[in-house]
Amino acid sequence: MDTYDQYDRTKRTPHHTRRFLRPHHLLAAAATAVLTLILTAGLTTPLSPAPQRAQAAAGDDGKDVLTVAVAQSVDSLSPFLATRLVSTSIHRLMYEYLTNYDPKDDHAVPGLATKWEPSADKLTWTYTIRDNSKWSDGKQATAEDAAWTFNKMMTDDGAATANGSFVANFRKVTAPSPTKLVIELKKPQATMAALDVPIVPKHVWENVGDFSKYNNDKTYPIVGNGPFVVTDYAADSFVRLKANTSFWRGAPKFDELVFRYYKDQDAAVAALRKGEVSFVAGAPALTPAQAASLESEENIKVNDAPGRRFYALATNPGARAKNGEKFGDGHASLLDQKVRQALFMAVDRKTIIDKVFQGHAVEGEGYIPPRFSTYHWKPTDGQRLSYAPDKANQLLDQAGYKKNGDGKRVGKDGKPINYRVLCHATDPQDKAVGKYLQEWWGELGIGVTLNCLDNVTDPWLAGEYDLAFDGWSVNPDPDFVLSIHTCAALPATPKDTGATDNFICDKRYDELYGKQLTEYDAAKRADLVKQLQSRLYETGYMNVMAYPNAVEAYRTDQIESITTMPQDAGNIYGQDGYWGWWSATPAVVGEASEESSSAGVIIGIVAGVVFLAGVGSFFGMRRRASAEDRE
Repeated sequence: MDTYDQYDRTKRTPHHTRRFLRPHHLLAAAATAVLTLILTAGLTTPLSPAPQRAQAAAGDDGKDVLTVAVAQSVDSLSPFLATRLVSTSIHRLMYEYLTNYDPKDDHAVPGLATKWEPSADKLTWTYTIRDNSKWSDGKQATAEDAAWTFNKMMTDDGAATANGSFVANFRKVTAPSPTKLVIELKKPQATMAALDVPIVPKHVWENVGDFSKYNNDKTYPIVGNGPFVVTDYAADSFVRLKANTSFWRGAPKFDELVFRYYKDQDAAVAALRKGEVSFVAGAPALTPAQAASLESEENIKVNDAPGRRFYALATNPGARAKNGEKFGDGHASLLDQKVRQALFMAVDRKTIIDKVFQGHAVEGEGYIPPRFSTYHWKPTDGQRLSYAPDKANQLLDQAGYKKNGDGKRVGKDGKPINYRVLCHATDPQDKAVGKYLQEWWGELGIGVTLNCLDNVTDPWLAGEYDLAFDGWSVNPDPDFVLSIHTCAALPATPKDTGATDNFICDKRYDELYGKQLTEYDAAKRADLVKQLQSRLYETGYMNVMAYPNAVEAYRTDQIESITTMPQDAGNIYGQDGYWGWWSATPAVVGEASEESSSAGVIIGIVAGVVFLAGVGSFFGMRRRASAEDRE
């Protein structure tokens, strides 16, 4: 879910088929149309013309279709497994959560639950489940569905793969009635109004065997109770959804929503220009060059707003499992804090902002983006690891990694140090920053090999990397993105998949994490969250280089209006809720003025007569090609 929406460790949608008439059919149809126009021209008034849909947003059945170009492919349609942004964004549309976030200021608002109340000791939480939410197969959504979802995650490791941290502190979950859910805790938990877990229908999911392997992609439509229902899916291609007309908050205004995967972001931008897609999300944002090229395009709006993501370099601190077994082949030098800090001090964040993001980002510091001001942290002047190559060289010398006669830093094994950096092949910013790393770290005597892959998941989970470009979307409550750096997030064994981001396991960090989770005082909790970020910064495990803007674009002749989050200046794709796609309104061709409408009728009649005279010869010279589905 988009609590954690990982920045694609690996990094769709078919559009409708248009039907074309054959030439002799079209000729007859044209004659009929012109005759109809002549006969009815006097009856048509400029006050009631039939509005037209924007051409590329209307399906061949007359439905309004909103097509979103995305640069990620879905990792799983199972909310128990998915971690990628595109997948968790789709789950927001498929299933209701107990609560949602207000698009104006991110405070908790009702979702499947209409209210929630703690006991005096904060160890028991009671949720009132709404009685007007139905599953798309017609069955009522109840508290039993929520209780079953949480209990499955508490008792099945496979079901806890993606969201297990939310229930780790749960003692017992029950549903005394269809509208009453009770969660008993082991100790107080401050995130009970921010349980970002999709609630699934028990009567469908109780038939699933192995949750660790079930991707929820065998039967369509997929039963859900969100604003949209998934009706079709093809891996590495598309996801198609239809509007849920019985959604309790009201049906979406677009009839269908399609996410189409583009491996090449330039191709996605070209598709936007041609009207083949309605919206381009980027990977995860448009490049400055792409955004600039679209600014002057007619009927295209570029949305450039503070984002909810961070962009970082994650260090492999030595992959290990909960059972203590080590695995992977991360460079031994990175186990030294001085080395990690030296690498921090040899990264010029200002250059990255100015040259790579070209101003569409702000310099990174703490783990939580400045958009979430309550939790955003900045290092003190004495703590700040500013760009200082000379000091970086000194730290490496102090750590015992000296330069040889060729100016190369040498490891304890006597071999020159060369770091393998995992990067996403679809992200041009990874490659651009990677070139700077080769230059900056080269001046330290350290080699850099960029390993840019379409799928970085396998080497990452195997711990077979030294550093990696990383980034996550942060929700208004930052608990999840903090939890992925705890020892509890490590895989049980090297063969298992844990919730860890990059195998960090630090005792002091874990202590602080536990304290923030149980702290109900907002100010005290915020202070603890900042201490957690300070710890990550000082240890050098996570080098947050930038907070990229959400840079995206859409066609105004296909989308008339759409809600950003936050509403004043926020993103559309990858929101903390479903507000953008649920609120999007199809564009229609505006009504003509009375004078232009009358003139248009007369001109149309004359043009129709001329057209009838020449249409036969036109088809004698040219045959029309049939349309193809494009994916």
